Amino acid sequence: MPSKTLKSTLQELLVQGRLEEVAELAPKKKRVLGSLVALTFDPDLQVVWRAIEAMGMAVERVAASHKGFVREHMRRLYWLITEESGSVFWRAPECMAECCVRLPVLFKSHIPITFHLLETLEEEDLEHFRPGAIWAIGRLIDVAGDGLPEVLPLVMEALDRPDPQARGMAVWCLGEVGETRVLEGRPDLLEDQGPVHLYRDRVVEETTVGRLGREVLEAAAQRS
Repeated sequence: MPSKTLKSTLQELLVQGRLEEVAELAPKKKRVLGSLVALTFDPDLQVVWRAIEAMGMAVERVAASHKGFVREHMRRLYWLITEESGSVFWRAPECMAECCVRLPVLFKSHIPITFHLLETLEEEDLEHFRPGAIWAIGRLIDVAGDGLPEVLPLVMEALDRPDPQARGMAVWCLGEVGETRVLEGRPDLLEDQGPVHLYRDRVVEETTVGRLGREVLEAAAQRS
């Protein structure tokens, strides 16, 4: 019987939720990072998101002894967004954000790049990248500095996009950045039945724009 490939081993670990073991492999086998990129194309959305989270964990481990290698990995993630690469790595914003959150000092130059992707990506690419770029803003808010005023209007604009995943990510992001007042005046959004996938606690949840909006407002009320 042929031995398992690295990719199939990682996929199995991700399915089982054993992300720490994935991260522990990375310093020994640097191909783990490239394999995790490949696994973001997996048909199982939970594997995709666990690969994104595991990538951040793995980068953190590898950086302890090979900072140059992870810097090159981050440069490659950004290159995979560009038109030159074919702009087909739709999960690049999420991967970049996860790595930046794990290593904000090492990747300080990449934080603003990732945070401002909604402004810099070509319009024809944004249809695919928009939900992930919005998620990246919410994920990065604690390390992003003062860039929110520039990107907030673009997050709010996504509330009226035809793609329910983009609307849902905008709702979630507004909760993460503490800008929920706009939702109070949008009863249409609170009743929006558009389907949304949200990754939390290593599980992909199926929800709706409206349910997510009500949850965000409830959480904001509890904090105030």
